[in-house]
Amino acid sequence: MSDRLSVLKTYKLYVGGKFPRSESGRVYEVTTATSAAAAAGKGKWLANAPLSSRKDARDAVVAARKAFGGWSGATAYNRGQILYRVAEMLEGRREQFAAEVADAEGLPKAKAAAQVDAAIDRWVWYAGWSDKVAQIAGSANPVAGPYFNLSSPEPTGVVAVLAPQESSFLGLVSVIAPAIVTGNTVVVVTSEKSPLPALSLGEVLATSDLPGGVVNVLSGRVNELGGPLAAHQDVNAIDLAGAAADAELVKALETAAADNLKRVLRPQAVDGVADWTADPGTERLLAFLETKTVWHPMGV
Repeated sequence: MSDRLSVLKTYKLYVGGKFPRSESGRVYEVTTATSAAAAAGKGKWLANAPLSSRKDARDAVVAARKAFGGWSGATAYNRGQILYRVAEMLEGRREQFAAEVADAEGLPKAKAAAQVDAAIDRWVWYAGWSDKVAQIAGSANPVAGPYFNLSSPEPTGVVAVLAPQESSFLGLVSVIAPAIVTGNTVVVVTSEKSPLPALSLGEVLATSDLPGGVVNVLSGRVNELGGPLAAHQDVNAIDLAGAAADAELVKALETAAADNLKRVLRPQAVDGVADWTADPGTERLLAFLETKTVWHPMGV
């Protein structure tokens, strides 16, 4: 038994509910991030992650747009149930994700497990908001006249998300969950140096009742994928969390996004680092919602 070779995992993208390799055929090495090894650039090899291309990004946007109608049309309660199901599935694979986070971020096992627990709890927290966010984002507006006026929130559409670089799992969940619980679909670019927890999350999403295309996961270079997603005419909003440490990149992506008036969520970070353990609040829930106002005559 001592001569047995381990079965190494092949990590793939998650696009449209399927697991393709990058159309380019490219991969890049992912290594552990321990304090000493990382400083010397000699981390232990973990896997080859797909190096997504611009074509992969375009395919992911197509999948997200195709899924948008059904997902945004689902009841808020149903979306909450599905997010809660994701948390259930993660709970069953807690040890796997704790090990991946420990390798990705160079954390002790206990701290990595705490990060995973917080991420699972965050799925549950956002799930609970699914049928309540309309109460804080909508209103019946006072008007002078024989009619009434109602405002209600609606999802923005397809959201490109640059996942946090420094928080491979908790930060990832913190940017995906609030976008999809309100009915948006997303294309997420994983942490460049620590993509494995995000790629494994795709496996959980595929078995958790979440329709294919609602979340699409790409691994690769933020500099390579961010620009095409920001400029894509069928992307309605972009979250720049993963570009927090690069002010020039943020500015370039904001400029590209202006071509079709995308909604841009700028990085909420201090010195390029955000505290993803903090109370998430409702800011990200409301960031990718539009307000629809209806005027209706009384007595009709």
